[in-house]
Amino acid sequence: MEQSNLVSSEKGIIKWIWVIAVIVPVLVAILLFMPSKIEVASDWVYFLPHLNAVINSAATVALVAGAIFIKNGNIAYHRAAMTAAFGLGAIFLVSYVVYHATAESTTFGGEGWIRPVYYFILITHIILAAVALFPILLAYYYGYTDQRAKHKKVVKFAFPIWLYVTVTGVIVYLMISPYYNF
Repeated sequence: MEQSNLVSSEKGIIKWIWVIAVIVPVLVAILLFMPSKIEVASDWVYFLPHLNAVINSAATVALVAGAIFIKNGNIAYHRAAMTAAFGLGAIFLVSYVVYHATAESTTFGGEGWIRPVYYFILITHIILAAVALFPILLAYYYGYTDQRAKHKKVVKFAFPIWLYVTVTGVIVYLMISPYYNF
């Protein structure tokens, strides 16, 4: 009886992970493409892209540190680093949504060979950011509940995608920041 309750509970949690992993990218896409932005009383939102780059940089450091800690068998530090990366990711997502709901998007002004490079990085970043949430949430859940075999299996996909998204987020910021008009 107890085992069946655990299996049922886990199935419910995984369903919620799926729901969150689908709803979040859909809501972000809606905010990015909505015709008019939400009016805010201040220009403070224009600081958010800079903050987001710092958050992504810190998340990258936390991810790499987490990988080093687990390779060295330090599970406690690994958990702390991955929890920091997870928390930074959540803060980033809120900041990103606030910015894109309130500010017009900046157009990349680069010309020549750099233009397709920028758009390649941007498009792969966006696609992988949209699909990354499910394996990240699943890996975090399995790690949190100490289901190490399942955690390791999911992390093989989640970690490189997450790392790519955090690194390319900073690269996209560095490439587009000269074209901000604020």
